[in-house]
Amino acid sequence: MNPHARRYLLTLPVMTAGACLIAIGFNLFLIPYQLLSGGVSGISMMIGYITGGDIGWLYLILNLPLLLWGWFAVGRRFICWSVYSVLASTFFLQVIPINDIADDLLLGAVFGGVIIGFGGGLTLRYGGSSGGFDIVASIVTRKRDLPIGMIIFLLNGVVIAALVLFTKNWNSALYSLIAIFSAGKVVDLIHVRHVKLTAFIITTKTDELLARLLKHPRGITIVKTRGAYSSSERDMLMTVRTKYELAELCKTITSIDPHAFINIVETVGVIGDFSKPKD
Repeated sequence: MNPHARRYLLTLPVMTAGACLIAIGFNLFLIPYQLLSGGVSGISMMIGYITGGDIGWLYLILNLPLLLWGWFAVGRRFICWSVYSVLASTFFLQVIPINDIADDLLLGAVFGGVIIGFGGGLTLRYGGSSGGFDIVASIVTRKRDLPIGMIIFLLNGVVIAALVLFTKNWNSALYSLIAIFSAGKVVDLIHVRHVKLTAFIITTKTDELLARLLKHPRGITIVKTRGAYSSSERDMLMTVRTKYELAELCKTITSIDPHAFINIVETVGVIGDFSKPKD
């Protein structure tokens, strides 16, 4: 099977499962208690609670401008999968009935947050996002070395403040904070955005790889190497990435040079400028 087709067949069900989990967290744990998940989905929920509008369609409409921004700021592969995730989430929000399966408000907040965080973390780990503030946080973390879950949590604080302002319901706001915090911690656990890795790539297609890899805000060092057995000379590219960027890095390398040798090691720490210098 073609390597591209194999990667696609692996990523597609993961993205679908992540979208399904997000919709389950919404419709079975948060929406029945009129809690918010934060971000664009939280804004969609708040508008839906106030106006009676369909939360699924509001979620799709509000995500469109952020997806367009991400198309130019992040990368087309990331946004293509994010578009799929948003569309799949919208679909599951329509087909999964709203039902309060948790008898307690706290259980709904905790388990709803965990399930949503697990779904969102899966989509991020496999090169996409669930849209909304995930896209904003992904853009920020590509420029600054910050944990993505905490960024999302801080951005969501604005949504919670709006909930208190419009509804005057502090109980819903505080339980929503629990759901958002739970989701953020699970995203960080699965997504492991803050972990650094060093990739050593031995290739015969240096120029083609550099043309693609240098579009990302990470530096690359070229080292000349010679095989002990074959005595053939090749280039070794060394680059430090976050674990979040690893999946996209490997996909890019294997799409250009399927025979490249990639050695990935965990990096204890980085001293100096982690990002590529700006022109």
